[in-house]
Amino acid sequence: MTFLAPRLRNVFGMATGISLLALSAAWADEVTVWCWAPEFNGAAMNEAIARYTAANPDAKITVVDFAKADLEQKLQTQLASGTTEGLPDIVLIEDYGAQKYLQSFPGAFEPLTDKIDYSQFADYKVGLATVDGQTYSLPFDSGVTGLFYRSDLLEQAGYKAADLADLTWDQVIEVGLKVKEATGKPLFSIDINDAGAMRIMLQSAGQWYFKEDGTLNIKDNPVFKKSLETWVKMLQTPDLYKQVSGWGDYTGAFNNGDVAGVFTGVWMTGGIKNNNMAGKWAVAPIPRLDGVEGATNASNLGGSSWYVLSSAPAKDTAIDFLKTVWAGDVDFYQKILVGQGAFGAYLPAREGEAYSASDDYFGGQSVWADFSNWQAKIPSVNYGIFTGEVDAAIAAQLPGLIAGGSIDDAITAIDAQVSQMIQ
Repeated sequence: MTFLAPRLRNVFGMATGISLLALSAAWADEVTVWCWAPEFNGAAMNEAIARYTAANPDAKITVVDFAKADLEQKLQTQLASGTTEGLPDIVLIEDYGAQKYLQSFPGAFEPLTDKIDYSQFADYKVGLATVDGQTYSLPFDSGVTGLFYRSDLLEQAGYKAADLADLTWDQVIEVGLKVKEATGKPLFSIDINDAGAMRIMLQSAGQWYFKEDGTLNIKDNPVFKKSLETWVKMLQTPDLYKQVSGWGDYTGAFNNGDVAGVFTGVWMTGGIKNNNMAGKWAVAPIPRLDGVEGATNASNLGGSSWYVLSSAPAKDTAIDFLKTVWAGDVDFYQKILVGQGAFGAYLPAREGEAYSASDDYFGGQSVWADFSNWQAKIPSVNYGIFTGEVDAAIAAQLPGLIAGGSIDDAITAIDAQVSQMIQ
């Protein structure tokens, strides 16, 4: 930029009436956004851009789509290099990775604590992006969980919606066995290499692999032990589930009618609605851990949020854009809910028409209102910076545990493996 300055003065100067200050202001309004999943995240962002630029025509906001892994690698490499050139103004970060970025690269992201009214967002989402009293994200989509089920099949087993409203995981096993007996279909499809169940169980009880100070929370953690025991008990009950491998098998099992349900995040709603079984699905609260004080029927799986880079040339515009639309436009959240199935963490959106509407696909249930109520109850936890490493350590122990191995020995091994990996 510096070597261009004399030429710009000479070419444009007073004769054109364009100053370097004006050019800088124009460039400063050019916001670049990095995200993945153009049909979901990108589409929601483009809707937000259309709304903002309609009122701010001088602003230019461009979305650059990546594969998720490519975005994470590029962002990591760029931040580690210490070079800010080429970084975006706004970037989407999965919630599970937020603390790793914030703690590994202090100063790289702009704190938004005094710019966003975080009381308007789901509390657990705010906590995920907070370090030393400063909050850095504009919370986006929620991963609030639910127990999706085929209401027609569960009715064959003698269950109605009211029977599923306050379940424990132990009771879910009983339900699954009765469903299999009555219909011949297992309740779930399960990939034992997927860590989602452990994440759901732990957060529903306000616990995680790490304590608030970031230290490991595995050994001598009764909630971790109960979660692992519960998960292994489910995996040791073959009539409860169809074992699958990979995403395609997992989703295909309930979309093809091979199983009677799935426990997962709200983001699965759109996928379930593609299986042409209108009126045959419903959603119940996620089950809770049995016998654990403080355990709830509310949890989270997945989700992501928007972050502003401190080095962003258009930082002020980027923040104003997020504040104006993502933290202030209730109608926007109705639009992306209907259009993309994007369930936001912005609490005032619950008062909108789309969130309160009943859904014929789910038998007339007001599913978005239910998810909104469950979202507000999700316990806040600290995901730490090594969630993936703990997932891998748990997965390594599962075959032995399913075969009847010691839970206590497995926990000791998990703790030791993770401790060595994160040194």
